[in-house]
Amino acid sequence: MSNLIPGNQKHLTLEERKFIEDSLNENLSFKEIAKYLCKDPTTISKEIRLHRVDDINPKRIFNNPHNFCTKRFRCKRTNVCEKIILCTVNCASCLKCNQVCKYFEKEFCSRLDRAPYVCNGCDKPLHRCTIPHKYRYDAIFAQRKYEELRTSSRSGVNITKHEALQINSVVAPLIEQGQSPYVIITNHPELGISVKTLYNYIDQGVLLSRNIDLKRKVKFKLRKDASKPTIKNREVFIGRTYADFKNLNPDYFCEMDTVLSAKGSNKCILTFYIPETELFIARLLNRCTEGAVKAAINEIEKALGTYNFLTVFNTCLTDRGSEFGDPISLETGIHGIERMSIYYCDPMRSNQKGGIEEVHTLLRMIIPKGTIFTYLTQWDIKKCVNHINCYAREELGGKTPYQLSLEKFGPDILRALQLKYIPPDDVILTPKLLK
Repeated sequence: MSNLIPGNQKHLTLEERKFIEDSLNENLSFKEIAKYLCKDPTTISKEIRLHRVDDINPKRIFNNPHNFCTKRFRCKRTNVCEKIILCTVNCASCLKCNQVCKYFEKEFCSRLDRAPYVCNGCDKPLHRCTIPHKYRYDAIFAQRKYEELRTSSRSGVNITKHEALQINSVVAPLIEQGQSPYVIITNHPELGISVKTLYNYIDQGVLLSRNIDLKRKVKFKLRKDASKPTIKNREVFIGRTYADFKNLNPDYFCEMDTVLSAKGSNKCILTFYIPETELFIARLLNRCTEGAVKAAINEIEKALGTYNFLTVFNTCLTDRGSEFGDPISLETGIHGIERMSIYYCDPMRSNQKGGIEEVHTLLRMIIPKGTIFTYLTQWDIKKCVNHINCYAREELGGKTPYQLSLEKFGPDILRALQLKYIPPDDVILTPKLLK
């Protein structure tokens, strides 16, 4: 690429291809198009030649669209191929005319043999053009062709049949002897592939070995994708990242998350965790959306009052789930004042809010993974929360979160949060609690 053009090194988009099509219709040069798109002119040239449409003249101004000879309109020659003695048909109408005629002269069009390589922007009317094959650049067609090529180029395996046979000659006998792919790759570095690649080749049927030949792989179940949708609008993270949270270094904060149901129900559990006292709070939501989360937080604020709500939930750390994608709405209270500050953990770093993840293990002891939340009620969730908060913790010196929270916040706040005391011998952390 030219040093004078600050290219972005990215693929062309549909909008950029539409700009190329409009520019060609206006007879702009490749250099002018490339200057606007911050690309090299050769990129524009390759794009047009690779993705132009071969468009045969729809009006068929000549009865043989495969004849490119300049003399095809005036030529009266017959039997040029000398294969059929009694042929009286003009050779100009024959499909083999251009291949066998020694007087053939190809019709030349400067727009198709050099830049711009297409008929876009041509001043000659369509009905006056005698070129049988025309080329035009269409942005939508070019985008579809690009997407097809991108998909096909990333499918399959990037080795030849000979290379696959060489790998198979080494791998197949060792697999039969009970060796694992890791051992094979370790002892045969000349194969030039990784362990993961060898597993992929076996899984895709490239080699004669199959998954059933592997001793342990057939015992494992397929992994389930249990990840939840994440926030798409990256602007909400400005000033709310985990680094900003650490710089703030709050003396008191809470952690927020959601527990999803197994497939079959849209319900979820909105959870809060106070690290200072390890207090656990939860609300059942009918659906895992931004509006449902806001409604639940509004109910908590109404029960506590704005002042007490600020005392408990002043600063909140959460993950990047889509249900928390509108922080301004969650931070604004029912009276229009700022009731909390929300910060987000880094992607794939659940350990940054490890406290709430730990208390989720206690919740999962009562509501195991795979449970469908269809028949759960807020009364069930309140029962689980009370038993978890009255479960003694070693890191609290044998005390319970309920006891410490009662000392710190007082009975009025705990009563507003619908928390109550459970005697130690009555605490149940098994599914039997809800049966």
